[in-house]
Amino acid sequence: MNNIPHLQQQPRHDTALMAVAFAFIAAIVFWGFAPTYYLKAWFETPALSGFVHLHGALMTAWIALFLIQVALVGTGRVKWHRRLGTVGAVLAATIVLVGWRVALSWGARENAHPSGPGPAPLPFMGFLLWVLVSYALLVGTALLLRRRPDYHKRLMLLSCFALMSAGVFRLSFPTVPTLDYWIHGGPGGVLGLDLFPVYLVVAYDTWHHRRLHPAFVGGTLVLVTLDLPFVGAFFRSEIWTTFAGWLVT
Repeated sequence: MNNIPHLQQQPRHDTALMAVAFAFIAAIVFWGFAPTYYLKAWFETPALSGFVHLHGALMTAWIALFLIQVALVGTGRVKWHRRLGTVGAVLAATIVLVGWRVALSWGARENAHPSGPGPAPLPFMGFLLWVLVSYALLVGTALLLRRRPDYHKRLMLLSCFALMSAGVFRLSFPTVPTLDYWIHGGPGGVLGLDLFPVYLVVAYDTWHHRRLHPAFVGGTLVLVTLDLPFVGAFFRSEIWTTFAGWLVT
C-alpha cells in the first residue's frame, strides 16, 4: 500500500513551500476578516447571524485542515492524511453550500437595505459566488487527481488562495489610492495582492523542478478570472444584475 505515489512523504522543499504559502494565506484571511469576524468584538461591528458564524468557522477549518494535511504528509503520517482527506471532501462541499447561501442572503439584504458605503451589492455578490465556483473547481479537480500527488497538492494549495481572495477584497486603503488600486487588481486585473503570491509560488516551483507544472497553469488561470476586468464588468452588467435580482427575491 505504501508504494502508491500519493502516499509517499513529500520532498522537504515542497513541504516548506506549502508551509510558507499557508502562513501568507492565513495572515491575509485573518487581516481581511478581523474587523467583521475574528476581532469583531474589538472593532464593535454589527452582530452576525448563526449561519454567517458557521460560514466563517468552516472557512477557517479549511485553512487549518490544509496546514494539518501538509504536516502529516511532510512527516510521513500518510494514513492519517488519507483519513482526513475524506473529512476534507465533506468540508469542501459544505463550504460551497453554506457559502452560496450566505452570499445570496447578504446580497438580498444589502440590495434591499444598504448598510452603508461599500461595493454595489449585486455585483459583489457575483464576485463572492464566483470565488465559490473557482474554489469548487480547484478542490473537485484535486480530489479527482488525488492519486497524482504532483497535481493534487498544487491544486489544493490554489484552493486556499481562492478563499484568500475574499479576504484580500475586504482590505481597503482609501487614503492611499495607489495601494488600493494595486491590491484590487492593478493594471489589467492580473497584478492584485491575491495573485502576486500565486505567481511567486508558481515561479519558485517552476525554477526548482525545471518545468511549469500543468496543474499550476490551469489552476492559476482559474484564479486570474477573479480579477479580470471583463469578469467584473459582467457582474456590473444589466444581464447579471437582473439575474441576481431574481436570485435574491
